[in-house]
Amino acid sequence: MKVFSALIAVAALFGGIQLFHAGNGASVAEEASAPGNTYRLVANGDEGACAVTRGAPVSGGLSLLTVAPNCRRLLPGIEQAKFWREGQDGAVAFSANGIDPIVTFAVADGEGYESYAPTAPLLSLVGDRKIED
Repeated sequence: MKVFSALIAVAALFGGIQLFHAGNGASVAEEASAPGNTYRLVANGDEGACAVTRGAPVSGGLSLLTVAPNCRRLLPGIEQAKFWREGQDGAVAFSANGIDPIVTFAVADGEGYESYAPTAPLLSLVGDRKIED
């Protein structure tokens, strides 16, 4: 009888661990605390907005990037960006080839990023907000 009780306890423990890790080795708590990869790109204080999504990592701070076609209204040419490069200082650059930036952002005082190159238009990049066109 003790063996049977011990087996039930082990099965319950194993089931709880699998539930917490969602069965894929990644902790549910880790997934919940991970930052979102969808951002709202806003021009000049909410005059226009569009969506950008940081994709899978490629290498050394470089990730894939998806820019909504309507982002062209904010900065012509930005729709060609395919890569997100994050520098050691936290700055972020979007580029078509992974090297030459189309736009570069610095970490903002509050939340997200603010563009500094090119100097106009001023763009803000904020995570996980609903896009309104």
